[in-house]
Amino acid sequence: MDRLFPIDTMETTCQDCYKCLRQCPLKAIRIEDGHAKITPDLCVACGICVQVCPVQAKKIRLDLGRARHLLDQEAEVYVSLAPSWAGEYPGLKAEQMICALKRLGFAGVSETALGAQEVSAAVAKMLNRNGLYISSACPSTVRLVRKYLHDYAANITAVHSPVMAHSKLLRQHFGDAIRIVFIGPCIAKKTEADEHRDLLDIALTFEELNDWFRQMKLDPYTMTPDKNDRFVPFSAEEGALYPVEGGMITTIQALGAKDTVRYVAVSGIDNICKTLKGLEETSLQHPVFVEALGCEGGCIGGPCAKASGALLGKRILVEDHAIIPPLPVVREHTLDITETFTPAPAAPPAPDPALVRDALRRIGKRLPEDELNCSGCGYNTCREFAAALVRGTAEETMCVSHMRALAQKKANALLRSMPSGVVIVDAAMHIVECNERFARMFGPETTEIYETCPGLKGCSLAKIIDFTDMFRTALKFDQEIHYDHFRYKNRLLNITVFSLDPHQVVGAVILDVTRQEGLRDQIAQQAQEVIRRNISTVQEIACRLGEHMADTEILLRSIAEGYACDSGRLAGKPKEKER
Repeated sequence: MDRLFPIDTMETTCQDCYKCLRQCPLKAIRIEDGHAKITPDLCVACGICVQVCPVQAKKIRLDLGRARHLLDQEAEVYVSLAPSWAGEYPGLKAEQMICALKRLGFAGVSETALGAQEVSAAVAKMLNRNGLYISSACPSTVRLVRKYLHDYAANITAVHSPVMAHSKLLRQHFGDAIRIVFIGPCIAKKTEADEHRDLLDIALTFEELNDWFRQMKLDPYTMTPDKNDRFVPFSAEEGALYPVEGGMITTIQALGAKDTVRYVAVSGIDNICKTLKGLEETSLQHPVFVEALGCEGGCIGGPCAKASGALLGKRILVEDHAIIPPLPVVREHTLDITETFTPAPAAPPAPDPALVRDALRRIGKRLPEDELNCSGCGYNTCREFAAALVRGTAEETMCVSHMRALAQKKANALLRSMPSGVVIVDAAMHIVECNERFARMFGPETTEIYETCPGLKGCSLAKIIDFTDMFRTALKFDQEIHYDHFRYKNRLLNITVFSLDPHQVVGAVILDVTRQEGLRDQIAQQAQEVIRRNISTVQEIACRLGEHMADTEILLRSIAEGYACDSGRLAGKPKEKER
């Protein structure tokens, strides 16, 4: 079963800042859905992205669980301890570190520097002809040369790295059945362990070791070692200098290598590329040995070297720990540590120029002068970015200038189409941006200035309007202010002032409602006239109804009285007859 690549991205944590892409010297990072992801085939596991990520979204594969499971097996497990431990744990005695590691369950602790001494002894004998020799000690460097400087792959010294040589040495002393766990500051050692499972079982970082100590409530500084707490099978000497820049060269020189050999120490992926690119080996008139370390300053500057302090301080601690025997050192390599390195090109081929030009047009780079090469996207040039777009490892939204121009176009379109005047003002009451309606709202002079300087950027607001107090209030209290029917000269304005950047920038939307209010007043007057006429009509109707009612009342009364008289006469006739 294949193991996951040692570096991965936590998508939920990634903030789309592209800092890892900017800092990655090989651009081994692709952007998908706005998140930066490692491309394993292109990565050399130098760990720069892990170091520079501001939110720790780049995570190193944790192998601590596998190491603890390994200790539960029957086979004895030995530690290959990187010599940089002396700089990582200042003041800690070797015996205390050994005691603490054995408390975790390891059968013994050995120094990776023993393997380094084997490598130096083998390399010293190789430097006997003119030409280029590149050290194989750093797995990041080996991956770099094979993938990106593959013309020089044959120049890598044909020997194992120190940890692989050390693994062979341990198996020679304690048997092939043992298990081996490397502990150091290097991420690339995890890839090396993945590729050489027959020699090295697991590679842990110092960070993982510290977590293990915390889980087990072990403090190495409080350990009380006994006489059995010592390095096995024996202690290293000059090999302990390997983690500092120039340390390997020192060990080779200590072995009495030829004076004709030229030595060059270089650290950092960028620096290695600059040192080797374009070099013609035939131009070298001497054996030239290049000690190339992927981390600046050497292994003590590795991505998982978590101890604080200057590199110089760590270097001195490592050098003080190293035991240098009398010169010249007499040492023969006793193991077969031969390993050949073949080219493994990883750099993608250059895309079709026509597709690159099309990609440039899509991000608004139609002319050479449009290519800012600002590196905001993470690539060194606009054309590199366009090539990444063609390959599908980048997204158009990464171009800051393009997105800014696009946002500005959209904002300008919105400003132009708005029926209101819009203005944005900074804390000094200077206009940042405004639309044409705002300029026309405040007179022909302002309009003329706007036509000369669209947006009125930098103009003093106080010279255009005399109600800047509401802007200052919104700035001071960081709150929205609204005025309806604000009277300005002979006009009525609806004004809303709001905060855009607390105490720094405010915006305002101003609508001239004079005409609308005039129409409203006219309508109101007309309505009042209609009401007045209706009231007059009603009153007239009521008056006429009153007159008719009076006439009717008189008529009815007269009729009633007439009926009353007739009734009286009719009632009196029978009485007269009776008489």
